[in-house]
Amino acid sequence: MKTFLKLLILGPIAIVIMALAVVNNQPVKLVFDPFTPDAPMFSLTLPLYAVFFVALLVGIILGGFGAWTGQGRFRKAARDNRREAQRWKTEADRLKEQAPALPEAGKPLSLSAR
Repeated sequence: MKTFLKLLILGPIAIVIMALAVVNNQPVKLVFDPFTPDAPMFSLTLPLYAVFFVALLVGIILGGFGAWTGQGRFRKAARDNRREAQRWKTEADRLKEQAPALPEAGKPLSLSAR
């Protein structure tokens, strides 16, 4: 079901993106020197869709990095909780091993002395 929903949503998006790539295949000059636009020192001639895809890829990477750094405190809390849970589990196992050695283990304690 999950695969069908992915195909249902991502399929039309992929078709639209491919159609835009086919339509926008004119070469454009990408200039990396803003100070001398007439005679740039470094420029590339690429199809327009390549510029769009590179910008999209950079946006995805920067957005993912921003989300990853924003969730750092939650990952740290999860590590701390995992460490504490392991410490408590070790303590519980140690106490289980010691329990049979105690006299009258498993019997309820009586508050009245007879």
